[in-house]
Amino acid sequence: MDKNKMANKSIWAWSWPLKLSLLVVVVLAILLIIISFAVRPLLALGEILVLGVTVGIFYVAFTKLEKQTAKYLDDLSFREDRGEQEALINIPIGLLLYSNNAEHTVQWVNPKLQNYFGKQDLIGKDLAAIDPQLEQLIQAQNQTQASDHISIININQTSFRAYVQVDLRVIYLLDVTVYMRIQKQYEAEKIAIGQIFLDNYDEVTQTIDDREQSNLINYITNQLTDWAKNNAMFIKRVSDDQFIVIAYVHSLKQIEQDKFAILDKIRRDTSKKNYPLTLSMGFAYGKDDLGELARAAQKNLDLALGRGGDQAVVKKVDERARFYGGNTNPMEKRTRVRARMISQALRELFNQTKDVYVMGHANPDMDALGACLGIHRIAQMNHKKCHIVVERRNIHTDIGRLLKLIDQNDDLQADIISPDTALEQAAGESMLILVDTSKPSISMSPQLCQKLADHIVVIDHHRRGEEFPANPLLTYIEPYASSACELITEMLEYQPQSSASLNRLEATAMLAGISVDTHSFTMRAGTRTFDAASYLRSMGADGTLVQNLLKENVDSYIQRSHLVDTVEMITPHIALCTGPEEQSYDSVIAAQAADTLLSLNNIEASFVITKRSDGKIAISARSLGDFNVQLIMEEMGGGGHLSNAATQLTDTTIAQAKKQLIAIIQQKVENKSTVTASDDKK
Repeated sequence: MDKNKMANKSIWAWSWPLKLSLLVVVVLAILLIIISFAVRPLLALGEILVLGVTVGIFYVAFTKLEKQTAKYLDDLSFREDRGEQEALINIPIGLLLYSNNAEHTVQWVNPKLQNYFGKQDLIGKDLAAIDPQLEQLIQAQNQTQASDHISIININQTSFRAYVQVDLRVIYLLDVTVYMRIQKQYEAEKIAIGQIFLDNYDEVTQTIDDREQSNLINYITNQLTDWAKNNAMFIKRVSDDQFIVIAYVHSLKQIEQDKFAILDKIRRDTSKKNYPLTLSMGFAYGKDDLGELARAAQKNLDLALGRGGDQAVVKKVDERARFYGGNTNPMEKRTRVRARMISQALRELFNQTKDVYVMGHANPDMDALGACLGIHRIAQMNHKKCHIVVERRNIHTDIGRLLKLIDQNDDLQADIISPDTALEQAAGESMLILVDTSKPSISMSPQLCQKLADHIVVIDHHRRGEEFPANPLLTYIEPYASSACELITEMLEYQPQSSASLNRLEATAMLAGISVDTHSFTMRAGTRTFDAASYLRSMGADGTLVQNLLKENVDSYIQRSHLVDTVEMITPHIALCTGPEEQSYDSVIAAQAADTLLSLNNIEASFVITKRSDGKIAISARSLGDFNVQLIMEEMGGGGHLSNAATQLTDTTIAQAKKQLIAIIQQKVENKSTVTASDDKK
C-alpha cells in the first residue's frame, strides 16, 4: 500500500463519523419538512430554505477542511520520505547491505560508512575481501542461529559495535572508538597488588657479618625501588625479606613484556658478590576488592615458592596464571626443623581422622609407590588404618615386581586396594594423602580426590602447578628434594619410636624410589638425599633387591633402543625422538629413552614423544639443568621439574604434537627465556 492510499485512508478514518452525522441530520430534517407540508406548507418551504443553506455551509466548510487535511498529510508524507532518505545518507551509523550469495557481496553502503574506507570502492566486493571480520560476523550469526548478532570489531584502526540484521541482510556499524579507548584506559588503570619475597635471605645472611648484611639489603631495596619507580609503581618493604607492591595493570603488562628481567638482574649481581639471592613474586589483578586482590597475590606468591622460587606468578582473578623466570635449579634450603614440624602436624591430623588413604599419580613409578609404603608405615606407627590405592592394570615391570613382593607380605597385601574399592569405602571423616603429585587430575583416582576434597594432605617434590587442591589440610611441597621418598624418610625419623619402624621391603622400595628419581644418585641428589639413603640402609634396605626391582626386560630394552634410533636434533643441543603412530609405549620406556639421550655427547635437553596404551600422546622431557623443560611442558598442559617434566595430550597425533613441541622450543630459544644461572656466568 503506497503512502497516498494511506493518507486517503487516514482522512476517511476521521471524516466518516462527521459525514454520517450530517446525513442523519438531513434525513431528520426531510422527515420534518414532509410532516410540515401536511400541516403548514409555508412553514415547510421555509424549512427547506434553511436546510439548503445549512447543508451548503456544512458542505463548503467540510470540503475545505478535507482539502487542508489532505494537504497536511501529503506534506507529512513528503517530509517522512525525505527524512528516510536523509537518514540513510546522513545517519551517524554505517550501513552495509549484502547479497544472499555464498560470498556475501556488498550491494550498498551509506556515505557514513564509506568515509571510513576513503576512496576504496566497496560495491560488488566480498565481505571477506574488504575485511575478514565482516565475514566472521555473518559466520558467527549462522553458528548461533540467532536473528541478529552483535559484537565489537576493529576496521582501519576504528572500533565498531556491529549489529547484523539477518532477515534484511544489513550490517549496522556504530563507531565506538572513543568508548573503547575509555574502556581500555579504565582496564589499564585498575589496581594490581604484588608480593615480593627474598627466597633464601635467611640462609645467605646467617653467614655474613652485619655490615655486609646491611649492604646486601640496601642493594636489594635500591634495585627494587628503582625498578618500581621506572614502572610507576609503589613498593614498600614490610619485613627483612618481604615487600608489597601496588601498581596499575598497564605497568604490570609492561613488566610482563620485559619478562620480569629484575629477577635475572638481582640473581646475577648478587651471585657476583658471592651472596646469591633470588626473588619470588606474586601479582594479582582483575577485582575491585583490594582485600581479595591481596589474598590472591599471597596465593600467587605461595605458588611461586611452591614451584621452587626465583620466579614470578601473575594471575588475573578467575583466569589462568602466567609464569616468568624459574630458570634456575632451586637451592637446597629446607631444614630438619621443617621436616619435624610437618611430621608432628601429620601426627595430629592422624589423631583427628578415622582412617587414611594414600595414593600417588596414575601409572605409578617406584617413587610414588615407595612413598605410599612410607606413609602406610607412618600411619601404622600412629595406630591408624591406612589403605594404599593402586590400579594394577597398565603398570610397568618394576612396579609389577614390587607388587608381587607386597602380595607375599600379609600385613601389606591386605591394605592394597583398587581406586573403585577406595571410592566405595571412603567416608566423610577419612583422610587422603597425595604423594609424588599435587594435581588431582593426574592422581590415581581423581574421583576420590573430589570425594575427600576437604581432607587432603599433599606431599610432593615437584614444582607446584596452577592446579592444586582447594583446601588442603597440610601441604609439604619441597622442590629442593630429590624425591617424595626422601621427604617421607625424613618424616619417619620423627615418628613414635615405640612402634615398629620400616621393614626390609618398605625400606628397599623407598630406596629404589630415590634411586630412580636421582638416576642412581647422579642428578638432583643433595646431602639430605644421601642422609635419607643412609637411614633407609640402616632400616634394612637391600641394594641387591633394588637392582632386581629396577631390572629392565629384553622387550623394554629393544623398544627403548628403537626410540633412541629415531633421534633428530631440533637445535645443536636439543634432541627429539618420536615413536610410530600405530605403536604404543609404556611411559617408563619413554622416560628411559629421554634419560639415555642425555648421556650422549653435546645433548643438553631431550624430548621423547610416544603414544600410550590409552590413546593419549605422552611427552617425556629431560635436561641437564641448563634448559628449563618444565616451562615447555607447562605450555602443553603438563609440568614437573626444571630438568624433568612431562605431559599427556588428547585428541591429537604424534606428528601434531611434534609440530607443536618444536614451535614452542624454537620460540623459547629465540626469546632466550630459558637462560639460567650457568648461562649468566658465560
